[in-house]
Amino acid sequence: MSNRQQLGQKIRDARKQLGKTQKQLAEQTHINKSTLSLIENGHFTGSLDIYERYLDAVGLTLEVSAKRHQLPSWEEIDDLFREEDE
Repeated sequence: MSNRQQLGQKIRDARKQLGKTQKQLAEQTHINKSTLSLIENGHFTGSLDIYERYLDAVGLTLEVSAKRHQLPSWEEIDDLFREEDE
């Protein structure tokens, strides 16, 4: 599953593909424009209902899936333990 910033970016991209502004979607969804901005910037922590209304307005849906645990790559591990002097 995506994090809030990734979700916001996907929502922003979908809105722009529709050729709509945040103001237009605020009027359409009855969600404050500043709330739409928070969603698109990954800072919204409010209700799922608001997310769902905005997603619906831009033709997206929220799906829930099992969490996958991924181990870091060797390169990421090397970066974690790299000495500052190198």
